[in-house]
Amino acid sequence: MHAKATLRYARVAPTKVRQVVRNIRGLEVDEARAVLTLETKAVARDVRKVLDSAVANAEHNDGLDVDDLYVDDVTVEEGPTLKRFQPRAMGRATRIRKRTSHITVTVAEATPEPVAPARQASTPDSSANEE
Repeated sequence: MHAKATLRYARVAPTKVRQVVRNIRGLEVDEARAVLTLETKAVARDVRKVLDSAVANAEHNDGLDVDDLYVDDVTVEEGPTLKRFQPRAMGRATRIRKRTSHITVTVAEATPEPVAPARQASTPDSSANEE
């Protein structure tokens, strides 16, 4: 079972967000929260909020156990770019691109690994023992 949460139009460049989210893919939710709490980049706070929202969606909407969740997928897509101009020398202007991001966090319930049946010890052939 999957649950997701999305933050749209975050005012941070997608490349900066991708630097943070690559550290939490595939981790359990508790580990991912710890990593985001200790992350020095400011966007980690926004990613943590989206992760908490995805966990709340999984618990409330799908009835999943929070202890069994892990970060299944995190996607960062580029949103619309705000275009601004900065005056330069001799009447010129330089374009400033203020980029936005769409952050989507998907959490899933960890399925327990199937346990292989114990192999039975092979018994030696009785005819081999007689000789």
